[in-house]
Parts: sequence; C-alpha cells; structure tokens
Amino acid sequence: MKERWNKEVSQAEAKAFGLKEEEYKRIKKHFPSLTFLELGILAALFSEHCSYKSTLPYLKKLFKESPLVVSSEGENAGAVKLNEKLAAVFKIESHNHPSYIEPFQGAATGVGGILRDIFTMGARPIALLNSLHFGELSHKKTNHLLNNVVSGIGFYGNCMGIPTIGGETKFHFSYNGNCLVNAYALGVLDVNKICPSSTKESGDLLCYAGSKTGRDGIHGAVMASDTFSKDDTQEKRSAVQIGDPFQQKKLMEACLEAVAKGLLTAMQDMGAAGLTSSTFEMAKKGKSGLLINLNKVPLREKNMDPFEIMLSESQERMVLLVPAKNLAAVKEIFKRWEVDLEVIGESIQEKVI
Repeated sequence: MKERWNKEVSQAEAKAFGLKEEEYKRIKKHFPSLTFLELGILAALFSEHCSYKSTLPYLKKLFKESPLVVSSEGENAGAVKLNEKLAAVFKIESHNHPSYIEPFQGAATGVGGILRDIFTMGARPIALLNSLHFGELSHKKTNHLLNNVVSGIGFYGNCMGIPTIGGETKFHFSYNGNCLVNAYALGVLDVNKICPSSTKESGDLLCYAGSKTGRDGIHGAVMASDTFSKDDTQEKRSAVQIGDPFQQKKLMEACLEAVAKGLLTAMQDMGAAGLTSSTFEMAKKGKSGLLINLNKVPLREKNMDPFEIMLSESQERMVLLVPAKNLAAVKEIFKRWEVDLEVIGESIQEKVI
C-alpha cells in the first residue's frame, strides 16, 4: 500500500492546491503519474508567491541597468554601490494574508523573512521600515490587526537588535477585507564578498542550517497566493509560520562569519515553500543539480513524511553549499554560535533535484 505522499493524484486535488486547469495539463505532460509529493512541490513553485507569474512581465520592465547596480533581478535582494567598497542591499516584500489570519506572527515572520533575504547576500541588516494599510478605524477587526501587526514587527526586529526607523500607516475601507503589510529591510555589504545563491560545480556539500523542521506553515506559499473569506481564516491558521528571532540572530551571525571567511559556495534562505523553493531556486540559477537525502533533515516532530519535510515553512532555516575542504571550518563556526548544521546532500552534475 502506497503512503500518502507517493499516491497518484487527480485534477480535482490539483485544483484544491491552487493549480489552474491549463497548469495541471502542462504538468501532466512531464509527470503522467503525478504523485501527492510532486503535486505539493509544483503547486508551491507555480504559486504567485514563488513564481510572480502575473507580475513578472512588469517586474522585468523595471530599471536595473547601471554601473552602480551590483545585484538585481533573480537574487535575494537588490544591491547598489555606495562607493568602491560598500553597497547598500535592500528588499521589500509583503506578508498580507498571513498577517490577516494571524497578525502578530504573520507580521513578525514577514520581518524575519525579509532580514534573511538581506544576510543571505552576505550583508549585515541595519534598519527596517514598513508600509501598513488597514481598513476603517470603525471596522470591528481593524484595532485587533493594527495592534498585533505593529507588535509583531517591533518584536522580531528588536529581538535581533535591528531598529524600525520609519514607515507609514494608512486606513481605508478598501482594506476592510484584507490588510497590507509591507516590510522593507536595508543592509550594508562589502562589494567583494557578495554570497551567490546558485549552484556552481558538482561535488559541493549541501548543508541545512538553523531551526529543526516542523509541521508549521506547510503550504504557506499557496495560502499566501490564494483568496479567502472571513469564514475560512481559522482553518488556514496552521499555514502561518511561527518565528523565533533569537534563533535567527545566532543563525545570522554564523552565516555572516562563514561568508566573511570565504567558506561558502552559495547560500539560500528557506522562506516560502521551505526546502522546496530554496533548493529549486539554487539549482535553477546554477550550473548543477542537487541530490537531497530527506532522512538527514533535522526534524522537530516525529513521523514527518517527504511532503511535509519539503513543504514545511518552519522559520530560521538556511541551505548552504560548502566545498568539502571547508566543512570542518563551517561546522566549527555554527557549533560556536549554537546553531544546528547538517549535511543533507550534495551538488551533482545533472541538472535535476
């Protein structure tokens, strides 16, 4: 008897995961016996949150050609030269649906995610801003959302020692059904020490760093791309991640030290879609594929299956590509910062995962 993750799925199940009919038909050409695990992975990668499928044509039109631009489209954050040595690294991202469903954790993990995007580049975050849009002050949910979103933002940044230096808050009836929570982070970077996020040659070790994987936030990327009503916010609460800023502070310091010492080939944070998005992005942008042993992934809960492991959005996690000769030095750094680090695979010549 096949386990859940290995069972073949139907078009109706694909629709429940947010896939459109034409997307399902396109996938079936490549996966004629589509399994539950494959459906979960592909639904996450096809989601608006991960693929930007409706906005990408517009994003490609944005100005990005300049001698001052160090990093733009395709990387975790933008980077612009300040001088010949330093660059400003910045990113803005929304966390709207999670903040509407669970405002404190939704806003807090939005800040946590945007900070990981900055230090994934090898930059040190120095400041946060935000742009918050809520419904009318007279609306029954506005006060609850406002107080908890603001508390969540302040909680995560303050615990990491990174100040929120400004922002804006607006109220309008059009946001009665869903608030907008936009987080912005700024960092500084040595232009000669940008950490790539893509695979290079085969043979590097794929390392998992940070918090253990649990069942929180599974399919959060699909939820964040979905529409919902006032009646189903409770049932989607489990798709909202739970953050631990003190753990991320240690993770950040360990990662930045490893980058400063030139010990990493590449680094990618596990944000939306967790291990799925981070590894697929790393391989797609690079020159090699990845072999992942899910039995090696550190787990917080018992009996997690491959579907849950690949799609968990437990926070404060990274994947690193480390040359074998540097593994001992990287392990020493992470042990000193009391952050778990486990080899879970390697980069391979074939462009597959």
